[in-house]
Amino acid sequence: MKAVILAAGKGTRMGELTSDLPKPMLSGKKGTPILEEILEGILGAGIRDFFIVTGYRGDVIENHFGDGSKWGAHISYGRQLVQDGTGKAPEVAKSFVAVSPFLLTYGDILVPQATYQRMIARFKEGNFSGVITVTRGQDVAKGGLDFFDEQFCLKRVVEKPSPEQLDQLRREGWLKPGDPVWYNAGIYIFNPVLYEFTGGLKKSPRGEYELTDAISAMVQAGHRLAGLEIEGRWVDVRDPEVLANLRSEK
Repeated sequence: MKAVILAAGKGTRMGELTSDLPKPMLSGKKGTPILEEILEGILGAGIRDFFIVTGYRGDVIENHFGDGSKWGAHISYGRQLVQDGTGKAPEVAKSFVAVSPFLLTYGDILVPQATYQRMIARFKEGNFSGVITVTRGQDVAKGGLDFFDEQFCLKRVVEKPSPEQLDQLRREGWLKPGDPVWYNAGIYIFNPVLYEFTGGLKKSPRGEYELTDAISAMVQAGHRLAGLEIEGRWVDVRDPEVLANLRSEK
């Protein structure tokens, strides 16, 4: 198992905080960079071989982590020169991945360290092409919605549904009162077969290549993607308010 961390974005919602630093290098709890906390969590699951996709101020990340030997890891890097969406970012690491399954995470999502171990265990439970982590919530318009079958394997992904789409999902029985709403949590395991689907992506209405479109195509092609609910804290460090709350934690 290898690990790929997507850390190319500037984080424009952070304002002046990212004028000199990429968002993943902002300090969270105890002054530790967010990206370092993620790296240490994945190391705790036994993964040692990393690839970090950098972009904006990639030199800051590369200078901080170096070759990874300080953490007992091996770290490689690649630059995403064009910020054209989450669907293309993993392709920077394609040659690094080669034939290995890999854990894929964004560089600004924090979860309990045990999450990564649970993901690997879930991946080994069956003949899966990947694992999709989710969190449960109430507001159906908040993010990407995932729908699962009785074995908690992915059936459908709806990215940032519009009010019209939500009405249709209710009419068709995908959304039912009292059922949990599953949000895509942005941490995955994939077999290299993912690249067969990212390679053929077309831009979404937002003008970007979307990873969720590749995931949808995998499901439609018959690949089994196991779901896993994240237990405990899940933090998407998306804006200064979330960051301030994170830094105030004891």
